[in-house]
Amino acid sequence: MTDDQIPPRVRRLRSNRTGWTGPVVVAALVLGGGLLYDAVAVRTGHRARPWRAETADRLATLHLDDPVVLISAGAAVLLGVLLLVLALTPGLRRWLLLRQPGAVIDRAGVAALVTRRAEQLDGVHSAGAKVRRGRTTVTFVGRVDPADVQRELRTELARVPLAGEHRLDVRTGKGRR
Repeated sequence: MTDDQIPPRVRRLRSNRTGWTGPVVVAALVLGGGLLYDAVAVRTGHRARPWRAETADRLATLHLDDPVVLISAGAAVLLGVLLLVLALTPGLRRWLLLRQPGAVIDRAGVAALVTRRAEQLDGVHSAGAKVRRGRTTVTFVGRVDPADVQRELRTELARVPLAGEHRLDVRTGKGRR
């Protein structure tokens, strides 16, 4: 293969929230490292830092039903839930990259396009498509050669300028009885 035949490497889309992970990780490391350093210093016989002694004295005098404790605990729980939601949400998984830098297309749109084209073919009664990041799977019901369906759908899918390689799998499904 020559250099102009090799497709460019496709980078995954990243949501805006990934920009926040760096500062959050750095802040957690700095805070955790400071606490760990002070705890190790106390365990090895050194005196605790003044801020730690003051914080320990204040916390020793507070009760669990004190408003400061309750508000702090609520804020910590809310922050934890927010970070958990950000970690578990899918981000930009429903989008596929196009060849033009920065351009994307919705997976559902590609699935609708391929499904519509399959249903327009003679002999195809119904069709459905599932579009993933690197593969489109089309299942159809009808009396037609799967190779013909695949050839037509490959032509239709080639009209969408998807970045990177994209496989097309065509399967026959069972019809209603």
